[in-house]
Amino acid sequence: MLDNNQLLRFTTAGSVDDGKSTLIGRLLYDSKSIFEDQLEAIEKTSKRKGGEGIDLALLTDGLRDERDQGITIDVAYRYFTTPKRKFIIADTPGHHQYTRNMVTGASTANAAIILVDSRHGVVEQTKRHSFIASLLQISHIIVCINKMDLVNFSEEVYSTIINQFESFSSKMLVKDVRFIPISALLGDNVVNRSENMPWYQGSPLLHTLETLHISSDINKVDARFPVQTIIRPQYGDFIDYRGYAGRIASGVFRIGDEVTIMPSGFSSKIKSINLFKEEISEAFAPMSVSMTLEDDIDISRGDMIVRSNNKPEAVQDIEVMLCWLNNKSAKPRAKYSIHHANNVQKAMIKEIIYKIDIETLNRDIENKELNMNDICKVKIRTTKPLLVDSYRDNRATGSIILVDDLTNDTVAAGMIF
Repeated sequence: MLDNNQLLRFTTAGSVDDGKSTLIGRLLYDSKSIFEDQLEAIEKTSKRKGGEGIDLALLTDGLRDERDQGITIDVAYRYFTTPKRKFIIADTPGHHQYTRNMVTGASTANAAIILVDSRHGVVEQTKRHSFIASLLQISHIIVCINKMDLVNFSEEVYSTIINQFESFSSKMLVKDVRFIPISALLGDNVVNRSENMPWYQGSPLLHTLETLHISSDINKVDARFPVQTIIRPQYGDFIDYRGYAGRIASGVFRIGDEVTIMPSGFSSKIKSINLFKEEISEAFAPMSVSMTLEDDIDISRGDMIVRSNNKPEAVQDIEVMLCWLNNKSAKPRAKYSIHHANNVQKAMIKEIIYKIDIETLNRDIENKELNMNDICKVKIRTTKPLLVDSYRDNRATGSIILVDDLTNDTVAAGMIF
């Protein structure tokens, strides 16, 4: 039986008008996750717009421009829960000009729902969003073939789209791909099994999300504990307490483990692990804890506690897949602050190796100008070494962001390869 406290984060993606917002509205509506006052407001808005019934897309399209235009512009986050699991949904925009919003919305997701309009099949945006999902190492992709009611619930159309998707997805590093034929508007195979598609023997979408196995997605091998702050209460029973607090990025730590503090290289053993006021014998990602060590070692924010026999790589020159988020283009050899785990250093983009042509997904080695929504592979040089893992192995210690020191704007997010 699944732990109903387990949280699943998933993102939705697809072309404009593929029905992402309607699908999420249907999930919330049929799983009875909508408050009565929300429902009343949506009913009034739907009547004012002259539609028949409830426009479920209004549940996620929160901006006035989104409601007026019928498109998603910003990332909309929604939370709901069932007896089996808790969920956070990131409804991301479909248009290619909002690629950066899809990257940010999907960066923490366990699963991605890619919507495909059954009338149009696999299109450029399908490939683009699937590529970004694979780039972000999202372990589970659920391809929802929507609007099956408009193709008479045809099994042949469903099979054709599966073949189209598999022909290009075989080139991507995706571990788990599933296909579900749905009608978000009518509710077929969303929460309840469809009576119109008896030929589909799989689970409806909600059941698939509730039973998706995500525990193995967390890296339990590489123990990484980026230190966020030092705790020195200096009162009562804690007069000599010196704890190192933060969120475990990956792996498992136990009392008595031999650990090394990076970058100093000093070693010690874990003396205690505290979760709030409770002392526990072991802790694992993504728990936030405080640890004490048997030896007094000079440790600062940005240092990392790791297993002595399993250390990250300390590097100053790193290759990163970067998504440019800022509306101003990147300045040649400009200096930025690079944020990695709890460490902040100065850095500059040394070289743009290639850009990804978002239309064709081909590599462009000629055009080296970085503009908003561009995805590219770059070489970055930092002033001091960063303790990194490959993003493929560890999303927490394999990701970075770049911040413009003058404006304090986050200009890029990247994955270390």
